[in-house]
Parts: sequence; C-alpha cells; structure tokens
Amino acid sequence: MRRKVSRSIFIFLFLFFPLMFPVFGQEDEEGCRDHPLLTRFPNFYISDCEEKEYDRVDDFLDKEGNYVELEGKVTRISYWLKDDFPMPGELKIIRNFENAIKKIGGVVIREERDDVYLKLEKGGRTYWIMVDISNNSKHYDLTIVEETELEQEIVADPKALASDIEATGHASVYGIYFDFDSDVIRPESEETLKAIAEMLKNNLKLKVFVVGHTDMTGTLEHNLDLSLRRAKSVVNALVERYKIEASRLKPQGVGPLSPVSTNKTEEGRKLNRRVELVERLD
Repeated sequence: MRRKVSRSIFIFLFLFFPLMFPVFGQEDEEGCRDHPLLTRFPNFYISDCEEKEYDRVDDFLDKEGNYVELEGKVTRISYWLKDDFPMPGELKIIRNFENAIKKIGGVVIREERDDVYLKLEKGGRTYWIMVDISNNSKHYDLTIVEETELEQEIVADPKALASDIEATGHASVYGIYFDFDSDVIRPESEETLKAIAEMLKNNLKLKVFVVGHTDMTGTLEHNLDLSLRRAKSVVNALVERYKIEASRLKPQGVGPLSPVSTNKTEEGRKLNRRVELVERLD
C-alpha cells in the first residue's frame, strides 16, 4: 500500500510540478534587460547580455556587403525562444525589426537570409543595429552601437615617453586616434600630441622616427600605405600646431609587421594599432 501511495505522489509531482513553477532556464539572465530602443520578439527570453561604454564592432555590413568598423557604446543581447512556442521563422523576425525601425525614422542598410543591418538617427544620436538569427529562428543576437564621442581619460606623460626612449630607444604611444581607415587625426588625440611636443621641446637634441602601426585587418599593401599616411599626419600636426622642427621628425609606416600582441582578438588588434617614437642617431 505504501509503495502505491509513493508512486502516486511521484506521478503527481512529475505531471504538475512544471505547472506550479517556472521552467528553469526560461527566465531572463539576472541583470539583463531589453535595450530602450527596441522591444524583444514575443515569447523570447534573454540568455546573455553585455554592455560596454565605448568599444569597436567590426562585423557590421554596409549596403555593398563590405565589413565596416563602428565605435561607440555597444550593447549585445542574446535571445532564445521559450519551450513549447512555435518557431516564428527568420523572415518574420527580420520584417518585424525592419518595420519597427522604419516606423521611428530608421532605414534598412542590408538584409540577408538570417541577418539584417539597420540604422537610426534620432534625438541627435546615431544608432547602428544588427540582428543575427540562428537555430531555425529559435535564437537571435541583437547588437546596437550608439555613436558617442570618446571621453579621453588616459594622457601620454612627456617624462615617461622620454624615459622609455632613453632606456630602450623607442616609446609606444596609444593616445592618437584616427577616423576609420583614414589618416585624419581625431580631436580627442590633442592631449597626446601636446605631450609628445612637450617631450621634444624638453629634449632639443632628440630626433625621432614617427612610426605608424596597424593591425592585420585588410591587405598588407593597404596597411603599409595607411600606416605611413598616419605617421605623416602626426608629423604634420607636430610641425604645424606645436612648431616642432620638421628636420627632427621622419615618418615611417610598417603596417602590421611589428605587432606587440595577437591579431586574433580585438584586444590584441587594439594594442597593435599605435604610433611609436624611435630615436634617430643621425
């Protein structure tokens, strides 16, 4: 008799326990929420999320299908379909996001079978949106890049630059920023340029090569040319804005040929994109 009662209790719990409590793993990950710009597709939950105040995204496609790099505030949210709900289909998810963005003044940049790339300019801000659908529409990743100005918090130290050159013959400089795939120096680089100029003015006998470095994205020929053009831009800025003698500066570009880290990760590529000051002995 006792064994029958126990079996009855087990069957009851097996059949009705899932109805009494939420299914584990079907709730939003703690600390995650939808982006204020867009709601989620119905019957999906958030399995993971990440937000960075300022970062680079290099897997966004333009209208022609070329990869472009974006910088700004980056939000990534991963959504999964809850159990026992029908798969909506890739196209249904894509059309919903397209219509939602169009309704608030945005545009479709590019649509593929299971991806869509969108852009919205609203309230003086620019948003780039990527929706990547997988697993027969059971899962999609939402990436939103909000273009923002970089708040420059690290400034080159003239004394540290001089000390590095004295000790090793060169100094790496990480505070000079350029527009994407361009030799145009961005405004937030000014403090670093000022520090280099101060170091040169305090060491009047010092002559340097200004060496441009890139990561390994793109062809070698392109990066060699880009790194040289960027080095020339730095030299021009030091000569024109800070009155450093042109004879003390020689621009060179080595592209990706002298990395300080791996090019397989964004963190490594970021370290490889730099300017170096190398002491000249001529």
